Amino acid sequence: MAFSLPDHWVWDFWLADDGATYHLFYLHAPRALGNPDLRHRNARIGHATSIDLVNWQNHGQILDTGAAGSFDDTASWTGSVVRGPDGQWRLYYTGSRFLSPSSNANVETVGMAVSDDLYSWRKLPGPVCIADPQLYETLGNSDWPEEAWRDPWVFADAAGQWHMLVTARANHGALMERGVIGHAVSNDMQSWQVQPALSAINGGFSHLEVPQIVAVDGTLHLLFCCDSPRLSGRLTGQKGGVWSVAIPSELGPYPIERATLLVPEELYAGRIATDRSGRAVLLAFNNVQSGGDFAGSISDPLPVKIGRHADGLPRLELEAR
Repeated sequence: MAFSLPDHWVWDFWLADDGATYHLFYLHAPRALGNPDLRHRNARIGHATSIDLVNWQNHGQILDTGAAGSFDDTASWTGSVVRGPDGQWRLYYTGSRFLSPSSNANVETVGMAVSDDLYSWRKLPGPVCIADPQLYETLGNSDWPEEAWRDPWVFADAAGQWHMLVTARANHGALMERGVIGHAVSNDMQSWQVQPALSAINGGFSHLEVPQIVAVDGTLHLLFCCDSPRLSGRLTGQKGGVWSVAIPSELGPYPIERATLLVPEELYAGRIATDRSGRAVLLAFNNVQSGGDFAGSISDPLPVKIGRHADGLPRLELEAR
């Protein structure tokens, strides 16, 4: 069954696999808020586990927001979990700080927590990574209402260096065409150096949310999300959702101008996992439905396969249900 909570909306999430158990880390906020748009200011991170990606046991909230004035004093947003060479787990998450109750202006930076068992977490002083205005748009440098530096996706390359992909915006170009995949590197998983973006502007996206690198049937793909109002250029007027594009390597370049829609935005913030049979499956949160209501739950796994573009290049597709 889909993962849901009776008294809370559930939306963005990420997964960690310890080899025996899947660990789901999810954003949640009380339905008592009434307006689901308010969930972003009230998001906290929860934890659930499963052995099959279908049946989940909830373990509740793992982190609270920071003290007043800290980088994460408003809300905790999307991230990723990886295990270091020392066996310790690291959770990288987005700290959100709204500037006032009446404004959508907010600053997003990356924080970090550590755990020995994926259940008990300790936040480290942060942030550990912030947008560099020499390379990326920051709050006040354009009419965009936020400093986008969120949704960190962390992985190691073959040489053991760590890389962080981030939802970011370039500091140049047309306002609606600035969405890029930001990049930072680290040798110790804690000190991060911001690098140039791994994708270019003018790809048709104002933002590229919840990025993930996945391997499906021997091909590498960048998975990300962009909703309908944030599409631009070649994609203006089309429907948004979960997007994917084949990439030549984990470190790009990412040809987002070739990205195609994997599923429309009734499902959002998609993540691809590998089930215990070795099959690639997509999970996503159930977004605004046909009646206009926000569902706020996480889908069951949807099998993914490799299809082909007209030019023969690989693309991700859902298997027919």
